[in-house]
Amino acid sequence: MPVTENPLPGRGATAREGGGAAVQDLREFASQSACRCEAVILRLGLLASSDRTGGLRELAELVEEASDLGLHVVIRGDWTPVALDRHLGAHPNGPGELILVSDSTGAVVEVESDTLRSLPMSVTWGRQAGMSSWLWAHGIASAQTVEAADLVFDDDLGLSQSRHAPLLAVLRDQISRRARGELPDPPATPGWTLRVSGRDPTMEGVTESLLTLADGRLGTRGRAIDAEPADDPPTLMSGIYNDDGPETHLLPSPIWDALDLEVPADARLQRVLDLRNGLLHQRLLTSDGELRTAQFSSRVRPATTVLRAYDTTASMLGGGSAIRAPAGVTCETGGIDDCSWMRVIGSPGSVVAASHQSLRARPRGRTLQRITSVDGSNDAPVDAHGVVRRVRRARNAGAEQLLNEHRRAWSAAWEDGDVTVDGDPELQLAVRFCMFHLLGCATAGGEAAIGARGLTGSAYRGHVFWDTDVYVLPFLAAVQPEAARAVLEYRVRRLPAALEAARAVDREGARFPWESAGSGDDVTPDHGRTPEGELVPILTGRYEEHIVADVAWAAATYIDWSGDFAFAAGPGRQLLLQTARWWASRIEIDEHGAGHIRRVIGPDEYHERVDDNAFTNVMARWNLRCAAADPGLDPAERSRWLTLAGQLVDGHDGQTGVYEQFRGFSALEPLRIADIAPHRPVAADLLLGRERVQQAQVLKQADVLMLHYLIPDEVAPGSLGPNLDFYEPRTAHGSTLSPGVHAALLARAGRTAAAAEMLALTARIDLDDIGHTTAGGLHLAAMGSMWRALSFGFLGCRPVGEALAVDPVLPSSWRALTMRLRFHGARVEINAVPGEVEVQADRPLQLLTGSGERISLSAADRPSIYHGRWSTEAT
Repeated sequence: MPVTENPLPGRGATAREGGGAAVQDLREFASQSACRCEAVILRLGLLASSDRTGGLRELAELVEEASDLGLHVVIRGDWTPVALDRHLGAHPNGPGELILVSDSTGAVVEVESDTLRSLPMSVTWGRQAGMSSWLWAHGIASAQTVEAADLVFDDDLGLSQSRHAPLLAVLRDQISRRARGELPDPPATPGWTLRVSGRDPTMEGVTESLLTLADGRLGTRGRAIDAEPADDPPTLMSGIYNDDGPETHLLPSPIWDALDLEVPADARLQRVLDLRNGLLHQRLLTSDGELRTAQFSSRVRPATTVLRAYDTTASMLGGGSAIRAPAGVTCETGGIDDCSWMRVIGSPGSVVAASHQSLRARPRGRTLQRITSVDGSNDAPVDAHGVVRRVRRARNAGAEQLLNEHRRAWSAAWEDGDVTVDGDPELQLAVRFCMFHLLGCATAGGEAAIGARGLTGSAYRGHVFWDTDVYVLPFLAAVQPEAARAVLEYRVRRLPAALEAARAVDREGARFPWESAGSGDDVTPDHGRTPEGELVPILTGRYEEHIVADVAWAAATYIDWSGDFAFAAGPGRQLLLQTARWWASRIEIDEHGAGHIRRVIGPDEYHERVDDNAFTNVMARWNLRCAAADPGLDPAERSRWLTLAGQLVDGHDGQTGVYEQFRGFSALEPLRIADIAPHRPVAADLLLGRERVQQAQVLKQADVLMLHYLIPDEVAPGSLGPNLDFYEPRTAHGSTLSPGVHAALLARAGRTAAAAEMLALTARIDLDDIGHTTAGGLHLAAMGSMWRALSFGFLGCRPVGEALAVDPVLPSSWRALTMRLRFHGARVEINAVPGEVEVQADRPLQLLTGSGERISLSAADRPSIYHGRWSTEAT
């Protein structure tokens, strides 16, 4: 793939105090920045009363104008902010902020109209770190700023310019750039950007997936701005489905990001995804100039989007429709005042998009601005008037305000969950790429139906699998707990359907479906086709029952990370109890008193309708024991559940430490796929044939090892190493879910070099299109397994009761691993370097170290810090 770190250099310009050299540069100062900047930092020297009638008054007027256009202005100097405000008298009202900083005292205030508001800062603003903190919080890279200082001229130079001329020149230049429609440049910060040059038709589907913008409600693939209408990729809305049964799929939304263009034959396309700020930048370069676009899907106002275009040629950009119908659907269109709307009609779902668009001629070209809102429902048709009202509110706020608040929201998200891997720049970029898409897959409030490819593509029709519960939810629970709660709400609202599914087969409790969509009924297809066209039955919907325990595990995981005891006592309790009741009715007791779960499919999926799959049985045992701990449970039911849990066979061999994957697995052909296909992942069923694989000890993905990954306290102590040794060489990693699990467990076993290799593979599954399926959407579960390999695998970080366990082990190639997350309301940062670990928390926190020591952090006015040491071997 032609995807690389963005090489664009920083182009900020600085004028310093000085003599003749600075005067010589003054005339050209405005052109030195060469681009639109997002913040202007002005260093103002001594104040004098005469300034009120000279350059300082003009400076105040320019600051107010800059604020109206969304430009942030920071003015600093050796005076108090109150004194500067009295002299300056600026009263900004726009989306751009005015910050006054005293370098001598460190005091910082924000000027809001005629009010001064102190800003608490954890570092002294007289140092560069403080300025960087403010820029970071606003989503601004240092290269997106321009800095200037007022100059003092010698009398013999004979200059009449105000000493504030450099400050005024900078502001005038930046104001004029915004006024003529210039767009922000992507930041040049390493580790935060992806760039795609040109358009390869054979790889365009992959590129569109990689460059998807999603806000948890709406996902828009990264279509090229010069794409033909027939090539429009789908825009998808979370949880809005069309059709019934196995054919149900996410209903396409109206296309909001298409442009009416006249593209010269010599045009060259560049696309840059800004992971830091959730922005997609595109450029069409021609011999006559360029067309640039910037677009985003608001993180503050989900399903509200902004597209802006700036055409310096004034010949490429046309008007055209603001919204376009997706292919193959029925649509209604209309207009309300100055907004157009379109409704996509499905069954049962419908989606409405409304848009306001303006196209203007500018002194140096032509600009377009489009603000769109989208809403959908699986019940009553969406009212177009309501969607238009959302567009108007967004339009009234203005595109610059929408951009500023969107960037601040992304900054806050990264502040809660960023991960840094010091020592591997390529891995660092891949990690942030995965986290960017995980952060965009769900939003707080309501319910979040996260399909296997999220909102990045149509593969698997948007159906919800165990992928969401087991791989994506742990990330959300530790980074965005409000979004994790919405994921569980999807299961809670479909609990009645799960109860009915259990009753339909004469069992108790809740039987959640293997593939779920809008109704909560199972929508797993009955048949599929091999690459050769052979029709084969799909049995997962009938037999892959571990999904029941997976849902219970997701609920418990959210409770463990968040400490949301209201959920635990309410809907979470029902999820745990009703899933336990399913297993209690599912277990069969033989004449020897042993418990069995027969005819199932485990995570492996190469082996179907097996008895006593170890993963299914041990997960069921955990589910029963976890639910039995409920203090409100009837004592008789508790006793029965605990007895059944104790009777369940698990296939563990006390001599070898190995769990038999299912009854009879050890009698299969002892085939190690690693000996046949040393370069994995590989599709073993295609390599060896489906029939041979079913009769061999070959796994598609982690199965027994999933127990050590999900419930390490439920398996025999010391069994991780033997099971890794036995099962990893037999695993084809034919599923993208597998490498991340092995990375985590190899790290826990202290095999850090092998773990790092598996982690790198996991992080680049989509960037390198390893399975040749990325065109259908990104593999969110693999991304979630990447994060958990870092958190659980390398940092040994997991909830243990009321404490957060931390037990790091790092590969020798890394200098440090730093992770931010949230635990029971506390914001936590863990920084591990060779042999040492530091944990900071902004609230009281209980830590459990690898040696078993419990540490109490009691945060007060500032974060509490723990410093500890760790051995080079995991415990």
